[in-house]
Amino acid sequence: MTLKERIERELTSYNGKMSFYARDFNGNTVAIEEDMPIETASVIKSFILLDLFEQVAQGKKDLEEEILYEERFRVEGSGVLHNMSSGFKMSAKNFATLMIIVSDNTATNVMIDYLGLDSINSTIKKYGFTNTKLLNPIDWDSYSDLGVTTAKEYGEFFYKLHEGELVSAQACKQMLEIFKKQHYNSMIVRNFPQFYLSGDDSLCEEGSQITVASKSGSMNACRNDGGIIFTPLGDYVLVMLHKEFHDPLYYADHDASFYGARVSRMVLDQFLALEGRLLKQLLDKEEKTVKIELI
Repeated sequence: MTLKERIERELTSYNGKMSFYARDFNGNTVAIEEDMPIETASVIKSFILLDLFEQVAQGKKDLEEEILYEERFRVEGSGVLHNMSSGFKMSAKNFATLMIIVSDNTATNVMIDYLGLDSINSTIKKYGFTNTKLLNPIDWDSYSDLGVTTAKEYGEFFYKLHEGELVSAQACKQMLEIFKKQHYNSMIVRNFPQFYLSGDDSLCEEGSQITVASKSGSMNACRNDGGIIFTPLGDYVLVMLHKEFHDPLYYADHDASFYGARVSRMVLDQFLALEGRLLKQLLDKEEKTVKIELI
C-alpha cells in the first residue's frame, strides 16, 4: 500500500477535507488534492514576510526601520500587541517576527500597511505562486476572508525557501530562522516523539534532533499548517490544509488537528524508515537502473 493510500484510508472517518502536499529533497512528492484552493488564514503571513525581504533586497525597506504602532492597526485575535497600548515604535523585523512566531494579527496589519497590499501580491506572483493572494488587511468587521492558496503552492514556498531560491540565499536563511521560532506547530509535531524535538530543554544531542520551521493558520473555515521538517536523515516539506469540517470551535483536539497530527506522524515514520526519502528507491541489479517504488 502506498503512503498516499494509507493517508487516504486514515482520513476515511474525518468529517472534513484535507489538501496534502509533501516533498523531500530527493525528487519525491506525495500529494492529495494539492491544487484545491483553500482560505489561508494566517499562513498568508509567510508570503507577507517574503515581500518584506524582497523590498529590503531592492533597497525600498529596511529591517531595522522603526515603525509606529498606531491605534488603527489594532485587531483582536492571535498575538500580543492588541493587549498593549499603542504609540510606541519597533523595528520592521520585530513586527514581522511577531507576525510569524505568535501569528500576531496587529503586527500583520502593521506590515501590510508598511509594505502595501499590491506589492505583497506582486511579489507572490513574481515567485510563481499564481494561486495565492492576500485579499485584504485583517478586519473582522469588514472582511470574512484573508487570503487564498493551495497546499502545493504553500509547499513550494517552503521548498524554495529551503533551497535559497526566494530573494537570496541570505534572505532565505534569515527567514528560516524566524520560522524555526514558531510557537504554533502542534498539527505537525503533536504526535512526534517528543524526545527528539529541538528546543532549549531538549535532552537529545543536537545531531539527532528534529527541528521544524513552519507557519500555521486557523479561521472558522479552515485549519492549516505547513513547513519544513529537519531530521538527522534529511529534510522534507509538509503542508496540510483543512476545510469543510463540521466544528468551528478552537481547541487542541479538533478533528483537523487530530487527523493532521496522525498524518504528519505517518509521513515522518516513512521518511525515517526510508532513511531520508518519502518513496522507496530500488536498485534493479540486472538492468543496473534505479526504480522508484511508490510506497
